[in-house]
Amino acid sequence: MSHEGTSTTSSPPPATSTTTCSNASVLASWPIARRVAQLVVVPAEETTLTSALPAVRQGAGGVILFGSSAPPDLAQQLAALKAQAPGGVAPMVMTDEEGGQVQRMANLVGSFSSPRAMATNLRPDAVRELGRTAGHQLLANGVDVDLAPVLDLASGPGPDARHTDGPRSFSPDAAVATTYGLGFAQGLLAAGVLPVVKHFPGEGQATANTDDAPAATPALPALESADLVPFEEAVHAQLPAVMVGNATIPGLTAGPASLSPAATSDLLGRQLGFGGLVVTDSLSAGAVRSTGLDVPHAAVRAVAAGADMVLYDLSAAPADIAQVVSQLAAAVGDGTIPLSRLDDAVGRVLTAKRVHLCQGAHE
Repeated sequence: MSHEGTSTTSSPPPATSTTTCSNASVLASWPIARRVAQLVVVPAEETTLTSALPAVRQGAGGVILFGSSAPPDLAQQLAALKAQAPGGVAPMVMTDEEGGQVQRMANLVGSFSSPRAMATNLRPDAVRELGRTAGHQLLANGVDVDLAPVLDLASGPGPDARHTDGPRSFSPDAAVATTYGLGFAQGLLAAGVLPVVKHFPGEGQATANTDDAPAATPALPALESADLVPFEEAVHAQLPAVMVGNATIPGLTAGPASLSPAATSDLLGRQLGFGGLVVTDSLSAGAVRSTGLDVPHAAVRAVAAGADMVLYDLSAAPADIAQVVSQLAAAVGDGTIPLSRLDDAVGRVLTAKRVHLCQGAHE
């Protein structure tokens, strides 16, 4: 990815024969509040980016853009926003550019067909090229993370209150969804954009759309034979980031997967061996709200479960980062989130950003 240079507000220890500077050694000098802020992704309308300015100044790790028609000077606005980040550690800028009905920046990136139409009408190499082209346009407009592709297996209609995916899914067939989904992701990577595959461990057969209500997938054994396969292949292909969904997984979790160590740390991390960036689906979603947790308390549960970055949408005000940071910092203080878990998460965020604190510059 291409980013501006970075520096830190405190000087890193000098590299000597007995002291080796690393991201971890510099992070140890950061206050807890600054570290936990790197785990928070705040929402903003792409037409009113100034709403995210206070959060960026507090050190937010990311900004997720919502809307359907981005301003032509988006790149310049985002550059100015990133320049306000403390120590020059700029936030990731994310959006959902899947194709079809889910495009936030079609006026800048170009309109392209839904994943289902891609898999029906295009060869895999053409889909990879489409991902590369879209990635170049995203990067040219200041966006360096695409919350795509969807690797869910779905055959029904949607997206709507009953169905999460519909044509957002490449196919109900695991092999087809894997081939085309990974192709699109690899195209984004080739352009320098970080793809985030979603919604682990597969929401294509969920009983409802988790944005609106609690939902359950089929039991874990059924997922393992079908829905989980594209995610396993994404891990084997060393794709860099995974979004954990908000559905309940019978036989694995008692609530949203995004809040469950069994789903995030155990299944994704230990069983599948994923070591990249783990991002939550929106913690303001109906499936999370139904647990009685607000965004700050859900963020604590998610990070303790193994998430590295927490997302929420515009139903929670961007100013809520102060509450999220405060709750996360308190959880580190009382041991709910071990310091080692926090620093591992921040380390993964910085790795995904390709930030090297000791060198004072990004790659």
